[in-house]
Amino acid sequence: MDDRLCPSILSADFNRLGEQLQILEQEGIQWVHIDVMDGEFVPSISFGMPLIQSIRRESRLFFDVHLMIMEPERYIQDFVACGADSITVHAEACEDLERTVQRIRDAGVKVGVSIKPATPVSDISYLLEDVDLVLVMTVNPGFGGQKYIHECTEKIRELKELIRQEIGRASCRERV
Repeated sequence: MDDRLCPSILSADFNRLGEQLQILEQEGIQWVHIDVMDGEFVPSISFGMPLIQSIRRESRLFFDVHLMIMEPERYIQDFVACGADSITVHAEACEDLERTVQRIRDAGVKVGVSIKPATPVSDISYLLEDVDLVLVMTVNPGFGGQKYIHECTEKIRELKELIRQEIGRASCRERV
C-alpha cells in the first residue's frame, strides 16, 4: 500500500504557479493533484486542459488530474493529451464506472476513483483491483477551505481494510 503526499494546486497563487511547482519539485514532492471542476457536478468551476497543458511544459511532476465533472469519460483522451499521468473520476459522476475505468486504463495512464463523503465504500469495492488509487473525499467536493468531515476517517479505515483483504486474496491467487 502506498501513502504519499500529493498537494493540490487549487490553492496555488496562479501568478506564481510555475515557481510554486518548481519549489514542490525541489522539496521532493513527486505528485501534484489537479482539481478540474465543471460547475455542474460541483458548483464551482476551476480550470481545465489549457492550464494543464501549460504547466506540463514546465514540470516533471506526476499530474493526478481529479475530474469533478459530469460524464468524465467524454474528456479522458483530451486530458491525457494535455499531460495527465493519472485520471481520477467520481463514482457518482459516471454512468458506467467500470467502462470509464477501462477507458482510462486503455488511454495508458493510472486510474483513480473518488467518492463523496456520503457515498459508501461498498459502492466501489468491486473495482479495487482495477484501480491504482482511491480518493475518499473528506469534504464535500467543489469548495476549498471546508472543515474535515470526521465520519470519513472510519470510511478510510474501511477502505484500507478492504484493500488489505484484496491484496491477501491476490497473493493467494498468485500462489495457486
